[in-house]
Amino acid sequence: MKRAHRAPRRSARCCAGATTGERFDARAMTDVVWSEQGTTPDDIEAALRRLLARQHAENNDYVPARVLNMIAFVDRQWSGEIANRLGGVGRYNASRLLVLAYEPRRERLDARVAIATERRAPGELGLLRETIVVEIGDRHLDDLLTIADPLVVTDMPTLLWSPHGHPEALDALLPLAQAVLVDSVDEAVWREAIDRACALSREAYVVDLAWLRSTPWRERIAAIFDPPHRRRELGAIAKVAVRHHPASTVAGMLLIGWLAARLQWDVEPLLGHGEALIGKARARRQDVALRLQAAPEQQVRGLAGLSLEVSSGRRLSLDRGPGGLQAHASDRGAERSWTLLGASRGEQGILGEGIRQALLRDPTYVPALEAAQAMLP
Repeated sequence: MKRAHRAPRRSARCCAGATTGERFDARAMTDVVWSEQGTTPDDIEAALRRLLARQHAENNDYVPARVLNMIAFVDRQWSGEIANRLGGVGRYNASRLLVLAYEPRRERLDARVAIATERRAPGELGLLRETIVVEIGDRHLDDLLTIADPLVVTDMPTLLWSPHGHPEALDALLPLAQAVLVDSVDEAVWREAIDRACALSREAYVVDLAWLRSTPWRERIAAIFDPPHRRRELGAIAKVAVRHHPASTVAGMLLIGWLAARLQWDVEPLLGHGEALIGKARARRQDVALRLQAAPEQQVRGLAGLSLEVSSGRRLSLDRGPGGLQAHASDRGAERSWTLLGASRGEQGILGEGIRQALLRDPTYVPALEAAQAMLP
């Protein structure tokens, strides 16, 4: 059963700018949709080519966006949730999104293709973004590479994402990918999450949402020690304590791993101590006491707090609070508190940044990850 049709036109209007007062169609979307039951990858690819050709024939200002492929392997029953998450990333959406929607007992390969045209302003090109949804079952798992290969754009980087687990499917699709999107805090066993991320980093560039959530913390730590008179204290850090959501041990390990990698500490496996992990690192001048502590009171995943103490006795703490991070410093009896604004981008912002990072390269993640692996108890 085949069908191809044009979906209703949806548009939103906004002001072009205060100087001209003009109004323009800022995000007019026209969807062209094709679907077929009991199809094949070659038929899907051919239909996609026809739809693109038809769009261009109708208006030669329509051009395919050609920046990033994204392959998402998802459980079909949760595909709506994934669609909502991707719908919130805005301009960071992939140029071509291939969704492999897995339903264990499915026998037939069904597919839907949608092409959305986004016109930003008069005189600008309309970008075509393609979404391909292929519904698969157990019988198709051995052929994932054959199914996906003709449906991604060659000579364009590909980001691979499997938000519901399925490591075997992800491994099968790895030959098509240059980057892999993971969320280490979603893994049931956090130790295995670190080992898994290390293994993937040897095959592709890893974008870890657990790492991106802690970006504001790293930025603010770096800013605190940025003044020249504070930089020498980096070599005098004597204690580090991190508090985290009970399900976000990985986030705490990565933060300490980042400090260890940047400051060239030698680390060793941590030891379990109740709900905490404790240990030490060897810096150039002295040992550094390390502690990771779960914070059951925290409602959201991620880090809850950080405290640093230098050998002079100066102590700095950062704690999650309303409106940003609450900072507190004490030095020889002098106390100071202030708020660091803008510490969270929300989950949709984190996912959008994760997709954007597939086109970039963060040289600090893998060293932090390897240090975290070296600290595994």
